[in-house]
Parts: sequence; structure tokens; C-alpha cells
Amino acid sequence: MKILRAGFDRTENGYGNKDKKNWQKVSADCRKVETMAEKKLVALTFDDGPSVGTTDKVLDVLKENDIVASFFLIGQKITEESAYLVKRAYDMGCTMENHSKTHPGMTGLSDEEILEEISYTTNKIEEITGEKPAFFRPPYIDCDQRLFDLVDLGFICGYGCEDWLPEVSAEERTRRILEQAHPGFIILVHDMEGNTRTVEAIKKIIPALKAQGYEFVTIRDLFAKSGKIPERNTLYMDCLLYTSDAADERSSVD
Repeated sequence: MKILRAGFDRTENGYGNKDKKNWQKVSADCRKVETMAEKKLVALTFDDGPSVGTTDKVLDVLKENDIVASFFLIGQKITEESAYLVKRAYDMGCTMENHSKTHPGMTGLSDEEILEEISYTTNKIEEITGEKPAFFRPPYIDCDQRLFDLVDLGFICGYGCEDWLPEVSAEERTRRILEQAHPGFIILVHDMEGNTRTVEAIKKIIPALKAQGYEFVTIRDLFAKSGKIPERNTLYMDCLLYTSDAADERSSVD
């Protein structure tokens, strides 16, 4: 397994032809990206929803700031009562990604249990949006080679602020995220039940990053606009834009 932080590291074992075809639509503009000046992109991502009463407020903040985000959903939480949140987020331009069915430690499961965790959530999302997830965030970031081999999705981590802990204030959550900001970074926060402090935090994080020149994009667009296709055996913390200068730098060290 490789954890990819800021940089141009890569593995030889990239995605196969089938995966590249699936990503053709997402990465259609990659060749154009290489001639662009570097852009400050950021993907805001939420785990552990949908949660009635919290995800609603998150979506209100996104709408007020005219941005999109990506939601890593827990399958068993997609119910008749919460499905409207998935539909609302999708209609706003957000993407729905996979965070398992029951939020277990995945490496302790059998192959069959792992596949059930993934397929259940994928099917739930597709029933509502008509689209399958493209990415997976392992619960607790618990993953190993067997999980990479079984799950045919891009693996995402991100930069967090321990926002599942009630003792971490909204101000502290805001400070931690802003201190970690860099082009291409992935913000990892939670829209779980009752997480009002994160709702308050993003009210400050979003305009602060906008003021620094950041553009908020979905996790899929972060890769597409960065000119990258997710690779096998890689857990992504961020995704840097490949400019023409960066491409030249890479060719000189590869």
C-alpha cells in the first residue's frame, strides 16, 4: 500500500483498461489541464452520512457559499427517511461515494463480507442518483493489500481535524483545516448525527479558503482537473495539478 501525499509519486501498477474506460468521462479534459497555470483546488468531503438534521445543515452551507462537495455514505444510513438528502446533494452537483455499509474495520472481514459492504452501498447510491460511486474511503482508514485487490474503486483519505471528538471546538476544527491547506488537498470531515460544530466550522473554512483563491470541487473533479487517473494500491491524501512545468519536472526524475 502507498499513501500518496503532495508530490508526483506513482506506482507501476496503474488501473487496467476497464478502469481507464470508466474514467474516460471524468478525465476528458486532462490534456487541456497540462497547459493551464496551477490552480488552487480543494475537495471538501464528508463521512458517515446521510444524517437527518446534520447533512441538511451542511447542504445549506454549501448552497449559501455556492460550492460543491463529496459525500462518503454509509449504506445502512441510506433509508426512506434520509434518501432525500442524497438526492438533494446530488442535484446540487455533489458526488456520492462509498464509505461501506456498516462502518466496520474492513481488514477483519472475509472477502465475501467486504464485497457485501461495498456492493450494498453502491447499489443504494445508484438507486437514488443513477450513478455508481467512483471512490471509497475505508472506515478508520483501515486497509491492506487484500482490500485494494477486492475493491475496484479509488481509495481516498484526506486531512482532518478530529471532528468526531466533541471536545474539539468549532474554532479548533477551523484552525486545523486552514493550517493544512495546500493546492489539491482533500478535507476530511463528518456529517454524522449531531455534529453541529463541524457545521459551524465549515461556515468559516469555506470563505477563508475562497479568500485565499481556492476553488472547491468534487473529489472526481479534483482528479480530472489535476490530470490524474486514480491508481491501484494507493491511498490518496491529496491530488496535485499536473501543469506543463510539472510534467517536465516529472519527466526529468522518472
